[in-house]
Amino acid sequence: MRRRITSLTVLAALVATVLFALPLGIAVWQYYHDDTKSDLERAADATALAVSEDLNAGRTPIVPPLDEDDDEAGGEVGIYAPDGRLLAGRGPAVAGPVEREAANAKVDVVVGREDGEMALAVPVVSGSRVTGVVRAALPLAQLRLRIVLTWVGMAGLAVAATGVSWLMARRSTIRLVRPLEELAAAAERLGDGDFTARPPRTDIAEIDRVGEALAATAARIGETLERERAFSAEASHQLRTPLTGLRLQLEAALETPAADPYAALRAGIASADRLERTIEDLLALGRERRAPRAGLDLDTLLDQVRQAGEALLEPHGRTLRIIRQDPPPARAAAAAVRQVLGVLLDNAATHGRGTVTVVARDAGDALAIDVADEGPDLGETDPFATAPRGHGIGLRLARSLAEAEGGRLRLSRPDPPTFTLLLPADGPAAPA
Repeated sequence: MRRRITSLTVLAALVATVLFALPLGIAVWQYYHDDTKSDLERAADATALAVSEDLNAGRTPIVPPLDEDDDEAGGEVGIYAPDGRLLAGRGPAVAGPVEREAANAKVDVVVGREDGEMALAVPVVSGSRVTGVVRAALPLAQLRLRIVLTWVGMAGLAVAATGVSWLMARRSTIRLVRPLEELAAAAERLGDGDFTARPPRTDIAEIDRVGEALAATAARIGETLERERAFSAEASHQLRTPLTGLRLQLEAALETPAADPYAALRAGIASADRLERTIEDLLALGRERRAPRAGLDLDTLLDQVRQAGEALLEPHGRTLRIIRQDPPPARAAAAAVRQVLGVLLDNAATHGRGTVTVVARDAGDALAIDVADEGPDLGETDPFATAPRGHGIGLRLARSLAEAEGGRLRLSRPDPPTFTLLLPADGPAAPA
């Protein structure tokens, strides 16, 4: 790309130089011809004025010395008789066609080429009689040398201009291409999984806009991937709970062969249904776009919580109690609320003791659902902190789901441990 940009720039400079140099070269050629003619005419006129008296009187004239301005061209001046003889000065011994034409006094100035020279002749007139002809000439080789030297100078300037164009193109190409290379390197690092890749600023508005768009894309991809990884880890934690309950039920059925096997099968099917519902909830919550929140069917939700809680607690000889204290209606995704309460029940079953109590109550402009057990005092510990074992992963997922539904999940009381889920009430006074 660098070579292409540099080549195109130099080519454009060459085309512009040629298009400019051709008419300028023709103008130079015309200028030197006109200038030489003017010099010769001035020298011939000055000589004619100086020798006219001698020629009119029939005396042999003497060519006067030329002024410095007239002699700059380096030409020669000769004086001819009307019959073509050279009387004085320098020139051919016999007049040529230019001098003979001037001797006929048909024109004031005659210009032409003779013997490799540019010749100019003017007649010297006395009345109606031509008494002589003054010839001024300059070798054409000398005229061509002046033109060629000027053309060579112009060519040198053209080469210098092309060289400067090449240097400027190279510098501009480096300034343009290097940011693109850095942008490509950042994109390559992004493709390799480095979502912290950020291209540097270049002060080129167009490239900077592309870099900003790439940086924003990298940030979004990194955040999305991080959320997906966190969600995968937290979702796997959610799936272990119903699987553990199902395993415990099957193991209990195996240890008591005299018990009714159909009861164990029915319990296993119920656990499988809960596992299937959990998977469906996680898939629904994992979608990028979720359906608008609908009215929460609290009765159905509490019934499902009862089934899941009993399946978790009965193998440990513990009980579940559900209390309704005039709970208000709320709008929230049932899958999200079910998963939050599932995490709290699992937490109470794993880390708590005694009876687990679920209370649905009115908290002003919110629906509050408390999940409490008779476990030890949590003290100053943060149950939502990430930990290899214990509360961390599941409770963090539950808090994220609650916040996604516009609610909150907090530890409302450390002793006995009580977690409270707050959801906006469904009513005209409910906050947005």
